[in-house]
Amino acid sequence: MNRELLWVLSLLLIAILLFSNNKLRMDVVALLVIIAFVLSGTLTLSDALVGFSDPNVILIAALFVIGEGLVRTGVAYQVGEWLIRVAGNSEIKMLVLLMLTVAALGAFMSSTGVVAIFIPVVLSVSAKMKTSPGRLMMPLSFAGLISGMMTLVATPPNMVVSSELMRDGNHGFGFFSVTPIGIVLLLLGIAYMLVARFWLSGVDPLAANKEGWKRKTFRDLIRDYKLTGRARRLAILPGSPFIGHRLDDLRLRQRYGANVVGIERWRKFRRVMVSVAGNTELRLNDVLLIDMSASEVDLREFCASQRLEPMVLRGEYFSEQARDVGMAEVSLIPDSELIGKTLYDVGFRSRYGLSVVGIRRNGEAMDGLLADEPLQLGDILLVIGDWRMIRQLQSQKHVMLVLNLPAEVDDVAPAVSQAPHALFCLALMVAMMLTDEIPNAIAALIACLLMGKFRCIDMESAYRAIHWPSLILIVGMMPFALALQQTGGVTLIVNGLMDIAGGAGPQVMLVCLFVLCATIGLFISNTATAVLMAPIAIAAAKQMGVSPYPFAMIVAIAASAAFMTPVSSPVNTLVLGPGGYRFGDFVKVGVPFTVLVMIVSVIMVPWLYGF
Repeated sequence: MNRELLWVLSLLLIAILLFSNNKLRMDVVALLVIIAFVLSGTLTLSDALVGFSDPNVILIAALFVIGEGLVRTGVAYQVGEWLIRVAGNSEIKMLVLLMLTVAALGAFMSSTGVVAIFIPVVLSVSAKMKTSPGRLMMPLSFAGLISGMMTLVATPPNMVVSSELMRDGNHGFGFFSVTPIGIVLLLLGIAYMLVARFWLSGVDPLAANKEGWKRKTFRDLIRDYKLTGRARRLAILPGSPFIGHRLDDLRLRQRYGANVVGIERWRKFRRVMVSVAGNTELRLNDVLLIDMSASEVDLREFCASQRLEPMVLRGEYFSEQARDVGMAEVSLIPDSELIGKTLYDVGFRSRYGLSVVGIRRNGEAMDGLLADEPLQLGDILLVIGDWRMIRQLQSQKHVMLVLNLPAEVDDVAPAVSQAPHALFCLALMVAMMLTDEIPNAIAALIACLLMGKFRCIDMESAYRAIHWPSLILIVGMMPFALALQQTGGVTLIVNGLMDIAGGAGPQVMLVCLFVLCATIGLFISNTATAVLMAPIAIAAAKQMGVSPYPFAMIVAIAASAAFMTPVSSPVNTLVLGPGGYRFGDFVKVGVPFTVLVMIVSVIMVPWLYGF
């Protein structure tokens, strides 16, 4: 082993350790890898930055935008509502339809996004059927993972492996190359989960809506969090000491127990609700929407001393303001940085542009000054503010999960009337990809531009929809594959595999590759696993003198088979809290299913592609 290879392997080990302990963000680690390769002279600058010119990076970014277009036009939510209507009270029917629907949507959207959308659906159905959400949450996450095996564009590992095939001088995978295997594994997963659900009693940590399957409205949320009678509308009069001061400077929460959750301001001859942040400066004639639940001051004296005028606050106020102000229930993920901290400590309103007006703990709404209450795992927060900020909150999946958007969200979907156009753009993209005449990245870009043309999505939302850490992770891991090839690391690993399984035939080699991929995937993301393993698999096929396609396909499938732990994939982490699971639940259910996936894949892949 030469010194350069030892350095590359050491750097790889360091990266895996950093990925595992979550001390640094994965995209930061990826950028540090690029810097280390260049400064050490292992790779040239152009080689280290080769990922930025990879077409698949553009394709993955475009697919994030397509998925956001389906959400903004209400397509994804309507599918969830349809699922509730069709499944009725049948848990079996719900499980089957849920897994089929999630796999179908996940074939064209981010599986993480699809699972996030369907978590509230599962909670509603569980409440209706009076059963634990734990019996459906894991089937939901498994279906999200299996969706990555449905089409070429379903998950980044598929595109990474296909790109590596083309880089080696072969044809890449077709759009539906992986679909036959995905369909079989989906049916196997449904059958498996119909039995495994009995192992998943779980605990209902979310105290689902007692009214059952109906999606909550503003009125329901106000009732559930005991907000009735707590809010006041106060207009700022001339001479008020509030005028010209920022909310943070006024310290209303600390001085009076008053939490400003919204501001009505005159714009173009009408009052509109504007976003509230710590640096928001108050103006004459602003109308403050204030939560006074934790206040012990006399309202009349407070208004007189601060030059404020009480205004009427009708019961339908929030529903009438639904186009300008939104509500949502959010839950902290298990390793959220917010756990143990107070809302004041983290500066929640300044950080996220939203106000927390309610907390439910163990199913009960909390009273008192919420800002000073340390947050606990399992807490459900009710946030209020601009819909745009709530949408942005959906991208904070490393901190919290948006569980429930009220029914009013359909009325304010930015492009709900453009749903047919969004479906047309999706169908056109798939059709272009199937022709093999138009590169996949170009087909996706055309679909994105058409979605913009049809106003399914605007430019700001498109850029915000892209999960930049995922793209940077891919870009940062690609130099590893190149460095391993240039320093002889790929040859060393392939020789090791040949020593172990080379004499037993290519099918045993497929088993070894699957096990190696699944093991690496326990510590790093499936995308990074595919980047590392694809060149090794292709090199192994060359050394054995067989077709590279079965070897590349087994890597793509194994990279998506992240069923074994709650941290193997983001979709598993998302359902951990809502399902009331423990780490061992995923091991108990996921390990046997991973073995089944391996057996089916090792049988089917050679049959479909041949050695």
